Amino acid sequence: MEIGLETDMPTYSGGLGVLAGDTIRAAADLKVPMVVVTLLHRKGYFYQRLDRAGRQSEEPVDWAVDDFLTAMPQRASVTIEGRPVVLRAWKRNVSGPRDFSVPVYFLDSDVPENADWDRTLTHYLYGGDLRYRLCQEVILGIGGVRMLRALGHREIARYHMNEGHSSLLALELLDEEARRAGRPVPNRDDVQIVREKCVFTTHTPVAAGHDQFPMTLVNQILDRQDVEEMKDVFCCGNALNLTFLALNLSRYVNGVAKKHGEIARLMFAGYDVDAITNGIHAATWAAAAFAELYDRYIPGWHQDNSSLRSAMGIAKQEIWQAHRAAKRALLQLVNREMNSGMDIDVFTIGFARRAAAYKRTDLLFSDSERLGGIADRCGGLQIIYAGKAHPQDQAGKEQIQRVFRARDQLRDKIRIAYLENYSMEIGKMMTAGVDVWLNTPLPPMEASGTSGMKAAVNGVPSLSVLDGWWIEGCIEGVTGWSIGPAEAERLLFRITAKMPLRFTTNWSRSFCLYIIITATTISMSCATRSRSTARFLIPTECCSNMS
Repeated sequence: MEIGLETDMPTYSGGLGVLAGDTIRAAADLKVPMVVVTLLHRKGYFYQRLDRAGRQSEEPVDWAVDDFLTAMPQRASVTIEGRPVVLRAWKRNVSGPRDFSVPVYFLDSDVPENADWDRTLTHYLYGGDLRYRLCQEVILGIGGVRMLRALGHREIARYHMNEGHSSLLALELLDEEARRAGRPVPNRDDVQIVREKCVFTTHTPVAAGHDQFPMTLVNQILDRQDVEEMKDVFCCGNALNLTFLALNLSRYVNGVAKKHGEIARLMFAGYDVDAITNGIHAATWAAAAFAELYDRYIPGWHQDNSSLRSAMGIAKQEIWQAHRAAKRALLQLVNREMNSGMDIDVFTIGFARRAAAYKRTDLLFSDSERLGGIADRCGGLQIIYAGKAHPQDQAGKEQIQRVFRARDQLRDKIRIAYLENYSMEIGKMMTAGVDVWLNTPLPPMEASGTSGMKAAVNGVPSLSVLDGWWIEGCIEGVTGWSIGPAEAERLLFRITAKMPLRFTTNWSRSFCLYIIITATTISMSCATRSRSTARFLIPTECCSNMS
């Protein structure tokens, strides 16, 4: 449903889309034969505006599609509520360093042949009501397979469903098998054949990430009696559950960190859920100063991220200078946009992710008076925030407003800025430019989390709840610090007792160690290779319908 390829293409909302983009870039680097399908999102996720009190408002994103993508002449169609909806595709090639590229196709229903409402179906990412969302997922799953056939991709070995949004592709594959056998509807034999073709990655324990639709709506949109007749494949109770559809029709299923694999096995009892820890595309997320440093001292790091372990051989002063360059660029942005007066010589904490209740954006302010005292004793403190709340998530919006209230309350002691309209570009600058990366999810809701990995490739340590990938990446006091069970109290304790808030020569050593120890953990190439060549996938051509 979402893929983040670059900042100015608003086809992503957050971590899931950015992860998909990194997966594609890693596949291009590794020459994995893959083709990718997603939706176009002409109006994007949304453009975020924040007023003086932190109240969020949303506007459609205005972007020139043909500045980034090439229109394809082929057409496909799906049937929605008994009428045909015509689709076209826009193409973007993602190229690796060795003369290899992965094509990404963006499906678009905004064509003259369609009715006005149908033309909007690929406009908004995560927008609309249940009817709108199910229509989108018909286009992504069923329409995605049909478009691939129209484009000439007929010998695909494996179909990867990146979250359940695309799982209706399995219904189209069942129909193909039935037609091949001369039958009007699929049967149990077709189910087994399709299961061998599909793999599925589940990304979240959060209920909102697992789409369910009442059967009355499913019948209205799909008009498929055979869906109800095979309830054990398609349904969970009286609803079409797209996660369970993907689970039932996949030969291999994985979560995105070791802990998340355990949680997913509890959530989906009876299913075999493996774990492949997410990674990042290091070359994309390394700040310019660090990339230049790696190019000089670690040739080949683009292709072999594990070689970053050789960072121990880089002079600590050069690492420190690279960090200062990244921090200076970030603070120039913050001061220009927010008039915050932030100082490069003051310890700076960063927090940027989707604003949602379980992310606990405001946990740091659980005792504002004590936090102000810490700033007094340690020579000052700066905190930079960014992140969007879903337009319908009132609890997430309130999180942002609480940060603004804390900013006003602590104005005389701590400089706090909340950057508007969080994007890939802002994320890259923040993860590289702060001194510590903060992460405070409510366990076990953080399936993986990759922002800390982006900080790691720039040597920035994390202060994080032990959840997701951090359980695997945390070496206490070396790669960063953990936040224990009594999180609010423990968070402030960690800041006062364990973290070197005053800069010393040892701080640059910490940056160096963090790059080295996390180098093998953060590689998206490793995760992509695992998903493409391990137990489940040795492709002649692989189609990823990204969520």
